[in-house]
Amino acid sequence: MSNFIVRKVAVLGAGVMGAQIAAHCANANVPVVLFDLPAKEGDPNGIVKKALDGLKKLEPSPLAAKDRVAYIDAANYDSGLEQLRGCDLIIEAIAERMDWKHDLYRKVAPFVAEHAIFASNTSGLSINALAEALPAGLKPRFCGVHFFNPPRYMQLVELIACKGTAPELLDNLETFLTTTLGKGVVRALDTPNFVANRVGVFSMLAVMHHTERLGLGFDVVDALTGPAIGRPKSATYRTADVVGLDTLAHVIKTMQDTLPADPWHKFYAAPAWLTFLIGKGALGQKTRAGIYRKEGKAIHVVDLAKQDYRPSAGEVDAEVAAILKIRNPAEKFEKLRAHASPQAQFLWAIFRDIFHYCAFHLESIAGNARDVDLAMRWGFGWKEGPFETWQAAGWQAIANAVKADIDAGQAMSAAPLPAWVFDGRVGVHGKAGSYSASARVEQPRSTLPVYARQVFPERVLGEAEERGTTVFESEGVRMWTAPGDADIAVLSFKSKANTLGPDVLEGIIEAVARAERDYQGLVIWQSKPPFSAGANLAALAPALQAKDFAGLEKGVARFQQMSQTLKYAQVPVVAAVSGMALGGGCEVVMHSSRAVAALESYIGLVEAGVGLIPAGGGCKEFALRASEAAARIAGGDVFLFLQPVFQTVAMANVSKSALEARELGFLRESDPVVFNAQEILHVARQTARALAESGWRPKLPPRGIKVAGRNGIATLEMMLVNMREGGMISAHDYRVAKGAAAALCGGDVETGTPVNEDWLLAVERHEFVELLKTEKTQQRIAHMLETGKPLRN
Repeated sequence: MSNFIVRKVAVLGAGVMGAQIAAHCANANVPVVLFDLPAKEGDPNGIVKKALDGLKKLEPSPLAAKDRVAYIDAANYDSGLEQLRGCDLIIEAIAERMDWKHDLYRKVAPFVAEHAIFASNTSGLSINALAEALPAGLKPRFCGVHFFNPPRYMQLVELIACKGTAPELLDNLETFLTTTLGKGVVRALDTPNFVANRVGVFSMLAVMHHTERLGLGFDVVDALTGPAIGRPKSATYRTADVVGLDTLAHVIKTMQDTLPADPWHKFYAAPAWLTFLIGKGALGQKTRAGIYRKEGKAIHVVDLAKQDYRPSAGEVDAEVAAILKIRNPAEKFEKLRAHASPQAQFLWAIFRDIFHYCAFHLESIAGNARDVDLAMRWGFGWKEGPFETWQAAGWQAIANAVKADIDAGQAMSAAPLPAWVFDGRVGVHGKAGSYSASARVEQPRSTLPVYARQVFPERVLGEAEERGTTVFESEGVRMWTAPGDADIAVLSFKSKANTLGPDVLEGIIEAVARAERDYQGLVIWQSKPPFSAGANLAALAPALQAKDFAGLEKGVARFQQMSQTLKYAQVPVVAAVSGMALGGGCEVVMHSSRAVAALESYIGLVEAGVGLIPAGGGCKEFALRASEAAARIAGGDVFLFLQPVFQTVAMANVSKSALEARELGFLRESDPVVFNAQEILHVARQTARALAESGWRPKLPPRGIKVAGRNGIATLEMMLVNMREGGMISAHDYRVAKGAAAALCGGDVETGTPVNEDWLLAVERHEFVELLKTEKTQQRIAHMLETGKPLRN
């Protein structure tokens, strides 16, 4: 496969999806030209510029850093089409109208470069039908590339070929989507709504059907179909509001129009209540009213019987909740099916019908069962795909129960389950691969070279799980080597949320010693996010209750020793970060030789939230870095570099991406940002190896760290007084921030005094313990341990 380099992307259509696809390309350092119709008045590029302004206001932000929007150029179809000639990938993302898309294709085709890929972001229109408007020379370079909303955060992209698409083009595009944009790619067949929307929308229709059949409230159903069954918090009807009720109706209409022979066709229709709400203009979140409506702080939900809104108060019945907590899936489904409660019958029915639907349609909509399961995980946020859930509950037992309901006329369709379901199998996923109903074999995973970068790809139930070879294990950590890589050791934490308690601290120190003795480098990596939620506050509780402050100070000193051990390790230590790295977790990152961070890394020193300051070396590192930055500038003032850092620490700011973590100073410019979280272990190992090959030696301990001292502390205190007097912070917030100021400025010394790291660590440790002695900090810690939420007191 030859290299395919995307130097520039064009996106046609500056609507919700088009603008956000452009934003995510810009996040990945790929410049973009964003097109739309010329504005009728004023600036011809006004429509696109308005969309770009909108990107800056969206939350969660589609932009991983504020400056990314500058890499998106605005253009229009009348005067800007020449710019297409310089684009390597062109993504069409206009409204879902076949005639509009055909007209646009005819207009832009003459300007598409001979090497460029042309792709449609259609969510369900036929790729082959779309290709009919293209000249013969462009058809081999045309395909579907369906992003999910919001494109930055949703992992799934469906890749769909038309009849003439060149196989190498698909491989090249899959590689670009996987590594550069960080996506999970599923190759879908050219059938209406492809894989995820086909299954996901049917799942919603099944929920709607059984909601009405059993007379359940929308809020009750959302209580049942959210986290209680491994689905997102938005569940079913809140999801519909977020998607837009009009958009949902359009997708349903597509299925109705294009699938006339489908055994479930009679259910491909918008319920009367949905049509009624759309007619009233209640389209969901975008119109501030849909199935749900916010009235003040209260959430109200549509009550079909009253034809009006009422307070939302849906709850799961106690007996049903107890069944859902059963760990054995087979027992859980058996009890749901047997229970007379409408809620239990509802849950059995929606699972039964989705199992039935997926088995019947597997041959026509997807290459194999793995693609269906991953599509639902990545595109709809399900914890497990439908085939995984079925297999976990006992394949044949569930198959027999589904068949019995079909035979009894209780299922939504009378279509029989396909014969392969009953061929003696125990599931569709196994060591050899996942079952393909069209090929009648178990298909292994893709062998595209890009997937060699995923040391441990996301697995489906039943696949072989590789854990590497353990070389050292304790209560807190596991040190191991991955297959085929005996030179670089990996360290993973075993604690809840990968928190840093005494056992983890000792494990890190031991792992560094072993790495220095036996390996070329060490990578700190967790099999699942977060990287680390920080220090284990519960470990502090006994000593805090006993007022053993001398013991607590020793514990803080040991944490600092761990950080310094990382910093001065004689082999490179690389932190592979994905998800949250908070408090002590952030300090592990800051003291590692390098960090390799997934784009979606949320890093911050958050100790202020529990009435403390960073004391694992975080304040020391920022004081040191400010001194080094000032020294690089003639007459540089260390305080100028400390002021933004102080605001970050005192306000417990957390980065909203790895790119923002660089801006805040938690990551260095030399720390790589990787867009696909599945690739960070690979990149981290390569980084450690490259550092080792370059003759790695840690920096020598700095001498003469110039600090801001008393003047710096006084200046920061003046700012805090104004904030306190203005009611922006409480008296205890002021006390905590004053402690942070002292630690960052090097304590009670003259401005410009040269100190060493031990001095800074001692100041940091002193301020931390003094705060621990205060009643309000103790209250904040107790509240966090009880509720998991910060207390403002």
